Amino acid sequence: MVFLDLALNALASGIALGCIYALVALGLAITFGLLHIPNVAHPALVIAGAYAVVLANMRGIDPILAALVLTLPFYAVGLAFYEFYARAFERRGRGNTLQSLTLFFGVSLIVEIALVVAFGTDLRSVSVPYVGRSFELGLIVLPYRFLVPALLAPAVILGLWLYMTRTHSGLAMRAVAHDERALSISGHDPVAIKRHAFGLATALAVLAGAALVIVGPVDPFAGRVHLGRVFAVVVLAGLGSIPGTLAAAIIIGVAEAFVTAFLSPSWAPGVAFAILLGTLALRPNGIFGTAR
Repeated sequence: MVFLDLALNALASGIALGCIYALVALGLAITFGLLHIPNVAHPALVIAGAYAVVLANMRGIDPILAALVLTLPFYAVGLAFYEFYARAFERRGRGNTLQSLTLFFGVSLIVEIALVVAFGTDLRSVSVPYVGRSFELGLIVLPYRFLVPALLAPAVILGLWLYMTRTHSGLAMRAVAHDERALSISGHDPVAIKRHAFGLATALAVLAGAALVIVGPVDPFAGRVHLGRVFAVVVLAGLGSIPGTLAAAIIIGVAEAFVTAFLSPSWAPGVAFAILLGTLALRPNGIFGTAR
C-alpha cells in the first residue's frame, strides 16, 4: 500500500512538474529548435519574468493575469534583442558561432546582476489563495501550487501549436526553420519572421516565470538550475517540435519524481541528461523528429 501511494503521487507530481518544465522550455523550442539560435539566456529571462510577476503580485494582481499582461512588454524586448543579435551576428555571417553563444551567456549574466542589484539575493514569492491547499483524489495528494501552473502549460502549448499550424505567420515561422531562401523567393522576409518568433519566445518566458514562482520562491540565479534541463527537453523532443516539448518534459518530470521518491533527490538533476543520452543513441532526431 505504501509503495502504491508513493508511486501514484510520484506519477501525479511528475506529470505536473513535466508540464511546468515544458512551459519553461517552450521559448527555447522556438529560438533554438526553429531559429537555431543558441539562446542560453532564456532561463534567465524566465526568472526576470518571475520577478516582474512578483512586483505585480505585490500590488494585488494574480500572477497568471499579470503574466498575460506582461507578455506584451516582453515581446517588445524580444524584438529589440533579436534586432541587435541579427545586426551583430547573422547579417555579418557569424550566426550560431562561439561568439553568439558568448553573447547569450553575457546577457544571462547581465540579467542576473540586474536582478541582484534591484532585488538582492533573497528569495521572492507570490501570495495567492490556493498556495497551501491541495487537491486530493484517492491516494493522490497534489498541491494547487503545482496543479495550477501545470494546467496553464498545456493550454499555452495548445494555443501555440494552433497558432503555428493554423495561421499564416505561424506557418512562416515553421518554414523559416527549413529553407530561408525559399521563403524569401515566396515574398516573405525571413528576418521579420525570425524577429517575430524571437519576440514570441521572449513573451513566453514571462508565462513560464509566473509558473515557476507559483511553484516556489525564486532567486536571481534560479535560471541556472533549469538551463541544462530545458536544453535536454528541446533536444529530446526533436528540435522545434511543440507537442514533443510537452511529451519530453513529462517524461523527464515523471522520471525525476520517481527517482526522488524511490532513490534520492540528489540523483534527480542527472535524470534529464541520462534520458537525453539514451534517446540520442537510439533516436537522434528526438521523439517527434525535427521542426514539426
